[in-house]
Amino acid sequence: MKPSALLLAIATVAGSTLEAEAAITCRNGAQLVSGSYIITPYCQDKLLAQVARQYGSRASFAQIRDNPNIKRHVCRLVGRDIRVFENCITVNPNGRRAY
Repeated sequence: MKPSALLLAIATVAGSTLEAEAAITCRNGAQLVSGSYIITPYCQDKLLAQVARQYGSRASFAQIRDNPNIKRHVCRLVGRDIRVFENCITVNPNGRRAY
């Protein structure tokens, strides 16, 4: 293998590793996409986990993302908080009734 081809292969692998490590940036339930913040379910669930921890829940972000029943339970606890109200309507579509 030529040295230039070897360097190109190494650079390609290093570049793909850097892209894979790029994290999703969330702020107040919105995700940074192409320089603008847009509401995404991923970031909304991340915000739900943060708000739930403030209320004393032990549910993690991964649990909320992976298990709709845990998300429903957390929404019963904190669903009236204005920061997560719209996200919790998706799992508890009860209108104005209490959770």
